[in-house]
Parts: sequence; structure tokens; C-alpha cells
Amino acid sequence: MNPAPPNIADLMQAFVSNTPGLVYQFILHADGNVEFPYLSEGCAALLGLPASALQAAPGRFLELIVPDDRRGYLDAMHASATALSGWNWEGRIWIDEYQDQKWINLRSTPRILPQPPGSVHWEGIMTNITSSKLEQLEVTRSRARLAELTAHIEQVKEQERTRIAREIHDDLGGNLTAIKMALMMLTQRLPADPQLIERAEYVDALVDRSIEAVHRISLDLRPSMLDFGLVAALEWQSREFEKQNGISCAFSSSEKEIDLSLDHATALFRIFQEALTNIAKHAKASQVVVRLQRMRHQVSLTIADNGVGIGQADRIKPGSFGLRGMNERARALGGTMTLGAAPGGGSVVTIKVKLTSPRPVIMDPPYDHTASKTQQ
Repeated sequence: MNPAPPNIADLMQAFVSNTPGLVYQFILHADGNVEFPYLSEGCAALLGLPASALQAAPGRFLELIVPDDRRGYLDAMHASATALSGWNWEGRIWIDEYQDQKWINLRSTPRILPQPPGSVHWEGIMTNITSSKLEQLEVTRSRARLAELTAHIEQVKEQERTRIAREIHDDLGGNLTAIKMALMMLTQRLPADPQLIERAEYVDALVDRSIEAVHRISLDLRPSMLDFGLVAALEWQSREFEKQNGISCAFSSSEKEIDLSLDHATALFRIFQEALTNIAKHAKASQVVVRLQRMRHQVSLTIADNGVGIGQADRIKPGSFGLRGMNERARALGGTMTLGAAPGGGSVVTIKVKLTSPRPVIMDPPYDHTASKTQQ
């Protein structure tokens, strides 16, 4: 004898029983009332309530949701009902019986019921996502702590650079200046011996080169132009870049000066330096246009070049520390960095940093600095 064909209802019940979580049906009526026509056996394990208790008092489900998450739950429900789109929500519930908080995920598909009019019916599943959510939150916290540590390290590094630059400039530079003055006095008293005079001139030139090296190293460690403000520092760096690399670099600013803290101004200046270094090394550009703007709530720095651009693979390759460093510095400032393609070819880097004090309503007229004429 052939076995009897399996009963569809029994198969569905077996499927539901073996599904992790809570399988449910939910109805939102036109008058705002709700009901759960069906709740699987997983109701008690997930929500701490037997299915019959929740069906008798459907409003208890909203009461289970942590108060801070209820608005998101209701907004997601009404958005799904309006658009008849999938309802995907995650949030926290509090189980009194266990004195425990859980994260749950709710996924369901809506459809309109013919009766009663205006009612929306969902069928879906709720699952316990506490473990994965706690892991996700821990990863987020770890990243935040790492970003905070990175910002602190950068700040300490800049402070140390400033200290070393000042010691080199003041102590070593002062000593070299004293040596040059003493050498001039000795040279004036030398006998008219061509070899001695030639040797003295060589030593004098060596001292001059050493003084230039001290000045260059001090500027690399901490540009003194930052003491005159961010606009002056960026304009100076644009001129230096053009002079050293032979690439036209036009800088403009919406204002004469933008009031930023020294730490923020230094970090933005370092991002600018790194962007120019990347252009010099990889872009094969002949022109760079830099624009600094202060808006009401933020400062925007845009660096555009007409080079070969940056491919997607170059952005994520393991050795791309320059771009990563720029992005980390921007995030440490509470800002953002975006990298895109320039309209005529090349790339555009935009860094936006929030201001602690908003821009006043009365605005000063724009003020432009130009490091060099842009090549046509």
C-alpha cells in the first residue's frame, strides 16, 4: 500500500515549529487597533509571554519595547502600511520575568485585507539578535575608542613636532648664527693667504647651508605660517608646492581668516599637505585648484586636480596609508572626507569640518588669495 500523502497543514506546522524565533501574523486596523491572529510556540521563549496572553492583549507587545525604541517601531510600521513595503525593524525589549533586555529583529510582508476596510495584514518572523547586536555595538565602541586614541596620538605628535621645531630653530639656529658672526670676525683678521681665505669661505658657505637646513627642517616639523592663521598657511603651502613640483596651484579662500582652534587648523593643514603629496606622486597633473570656504556651520576644503584620477582599487589597496590617514584625521576632527572624480578628469578631495560656533548672519565680502594663475 502506498503511504497516505502528507497533510499540508501538518507540514506547515512542522516547518513553523522548527523555525528559530517567533512566526506571527499581525493586523493593524483602520481605527489604530492591532491584533495577532497567529503566534507560534516560540512566543513564550522570545517575549516571555504565552501566545494566548499576547493575543488577548495585543497592546502588551508595544509595552515590551524599550521606551526609546517605540517611536522607531511605530514609524516603521506605518511606513510599511502606507507603502505596502517590507517591514524590517530591530530594537530592544524588556522581559520582566527574566529581568533581561533583548535585541529582536522583526521582518514581515504586508498586504491589504478586504475586510474590514483599511486593515493591513503582515506575516513574518521575529528573531533574537542580542548576541550579534552586542558584538556589533562592541565593534562600534572599539572603533570609537581607536579613533579617539588615534586623534590623541596625532595631537601629541604635533605637540612634539612643535617642541622639536622650536628647539632646533632657537638653539641650533642661534648657535649657527653665532658661529657665522664669529667666523666673519676671524675672516677679517686672517692674513692675506689665498688658501686660508678659500678655506674660510668654504666654512662660511657650510654654515649658510646648515642654517638653511635648520630652517627647512623646522618648517617641515611645524610650519611657522600656522601662527598667522589657517588661510595664510594654506596659501604658503600652495606656493611651496608649485615652486617645488612645477605644478600650477591656485588657492582661494572665501574669507581673510577662518577662526579654528590650533589643533583643528594643524590637522586640516596636514590633510592638505598629504593631498598635495599624493598629487605630486601619483596624479600626473599639471594643475591644482584649492578652495577654502567657511559656511554657517562648517569649513570646507576642496582640492581638485586635472590628473589621471584615482581608481577604486587604489582607494582600498593595503598600502594606501595616505588616503587612510587623511580620512582618519578628518574623522578625528568630527568631519568627513570624500573622494571623487573631477568633471574634466582627475580627482577632487573635499574635507568638511564642523564649526563650534555658527557663522554670523551678517557676512563679510569674499576675499580671494591666489597662489598662482591657473593654467588655461
